[in-house]
Amino acid sequence: MKAPAIAVIAIVLAAGLKPCATSGVGHAGLKPCATSGVGHAELKPCATSGVGHAGLKPCATSVVAQPFRAASVTYFKDIAPLIADRCAMCHHENGAAPFSLLTYADVSRRATQIALVTSRRYMPPWKADPADGPFVGQHPLTDAEIALFQQWAGDGAPRGDAPDLPLPRAEQRPAGWQLGTPDLVVSLPEPYILPAGGTDVFRIFVIPLPVSTTRFVRGLEFRPGNPQVVHHANIRVDRTSASRQVDEADPAPGYSGLILRSADYPEGHFLGWTPGQVAPLLPKDFSWRLDPRTDLVVEVHMQPSGKAESVQPSVGLYFSDQPPTKIPAMLRLGRQYIDIPEGESHYVVTDSYVLPVDVEVQAVQPHAHYRARDVRGEARLPDGTVKELIHVGDWDFRWQHVYRFVKPFALPKGATVSMRWVYDNSAANVRNPEHPPKRARWGQRSSDEMGDLWIQVLTKNEPDLVTLTHAFRAKVAAEDVIGYETELERHPDEAGLHDDAALLYLEVGQPDRAVEHFTRSLALKGPSAPAFYNLGTALTIARRFDEAAYEYQQAIKADPSYAKAHNNLGNVWLAQGKFEPAIQEFTTVVRLDPKSPGALANLAGAYATAGAFDRAAETVDAALRLSPPEPLASDLRARAERYRRRER
Repeated sequence: MKAPAIAVIAIVLAAGLKPCATSGVGHAGLKPCATSGVGHAELKPCATSGVGHAGLKPCATSVVAQPFRAASVTYFKDIAPLIADRCAMCHHENGAAPFSLLTYADVSRRATQIALVTSRRYMPPWKADPADGPFVGQHPLTDAEIALFQQWAGDGAPRGDAPDLPLPRAEQRPAGWQLGTPDLVVSLPEPYILPAGGTDVFRIFVIPLPVSTTRFVRGLEFRPGNPQVVHHANIRVDRTSASRQVDEADPAPGYSGLILRSADYPEGHFLGWTPGQVAPLLPKDFSWRLDPRTDLVVEVHMQPSGKAESVQPSVGLYFSDQPPTKIPAMLRLGRQYIDIPEGESHYVVTDSYVLPVDVEVQAVQPHAHYRARDVRGEARLPDGTVKELIHVGDWDFRWQHVYRFVKPFALPKGATVSMRWVYDNSAANVRNPEHPPKRARWGQRSSDEMGDLWIQVLTKNEPDLVTLTHAFRAKVAAEDVIGYETELERHPDEAGLHDDAALLYLEVGQPDRAVEHFTRSLALKGPSAPAFYNLGTALTIARRFDEAAYEYQQAIKADPSYAKAHNNLGNVWLAQGKFEPAIQEFTTVVRLDPKSPGALANLAGAYATAGAFDRAAETVDAALRLSPPEPLASDLRARAERYRRRER
């Protein structure tokens, strides 16, 4: 709980009515207790004799309902169990909250504050509509429980007698990892120093994972390192060295800017942390794959405290001994054309998608920045029935959450999932980061705006998963193109943005636009083998072979050992019918990477295209001796048979 500056407030209800402290009180909860036998203004005629028909008047006896009070509210009997169940996951030593609530002394000196923030439902934080879900961890305080806090504070926070039974979890919460001892713990090698002042800081830390074989992860626990200033974290994995190189180029731990496209969530999974949120261990058949030479990319949102702070987050990983048999898919609804005029108080963004296969919905995660006010996700079934996925009527960027359904539910093929986000970019929005308001466009920085609804689903089988991911990826890539072009308008000299935009254009089938961006990236970076290679690849896909060959040759000139450039140059020569030069390039690739079945397969194809079938068959046999994975192994066996029949 964040401690606002407050004065002691006496809460008086009209006509002396207070919510009952018993169960069954409605959401508003302001009604007379049924135990008194007296209605809201229940004035009955006296039953005494001698009163005529016209003499009816209220009885003079006690007829006004008195506020209901529990007989006695004490810390150990009533308050400690609530604190343990709803507050202690954040309010413990080194926890996410600014102070601990593990003892009577901790709680009693904040009794008035706790009564106030719970009555306003500011704490415990739960932003989703209570009617949604039910979600894992969804356990807001009832009106009766809130009344207990108020009565306890009003009575002077009595301690009561300590029970004979073990104390509630709030007084015996163990130190250490909440999911148990991790199989692997990684952390920043040195802390990042958060400046004393300024606005919120978003820093991206890249942490190499020391795994030498493929592992399967069924749990991840994030420790912020300094919970007083770390607000939340998003965690991705990068199977390339791209993110690490950007991090290493910054002299301080981590880097500021945008997350590269090479860093993504594990297939079908959310990875993140908000205060009090520890995702439970996944079933073993639901784990995700972690390959060697993979980095964790951790984006941390920090809030300056007024003094320099040391931040050194760590991550614990929990492994499974078996590969997953259930692989979820992640659907991301959202728009990247967001452009909110200054002063606009009701800017609406919508998106939708018709499911091509049956799915089972596992979890949802809405995302936006400071100007969003109302976010809603729905599913409309083919028969017109509407199911609400999530509704947050008072969106707060500071309280984001993964909402996992207690009981996943099915949506049939043809159902439509949709989102509707409403933004307020006026001065009336107290969370608006700009005063006076300014135009707000889509962007990854917190001062920009975003609007996404992530939906995690399971399909019935692997073919359905392939169908869904392939169809949905086309939608996402087209939207991402819009977003990257928006970013490039503001940051035209960021080479990484041009590279990512080029890759997206290749994905959506516009190689000439990819050529434009790779050309700009090359000019910004200066000559390098990867930059020449990237441009050559886009030119190859655009079938501009002469230009592509020149760029590959420039890449080889910059780095003669750059095997990818030799390989693609060989493919260009093959496409132009230049068999001997192609064979020379593929031979060089095999020399540079002799244990690559793919390199040998390409060389075999060049031999066969040139009519040298015996050499082609021998080369395929060499590739098969390297035990290539499927489906390459089956393809090589089929090719060997064709080559021996002297067929391509």
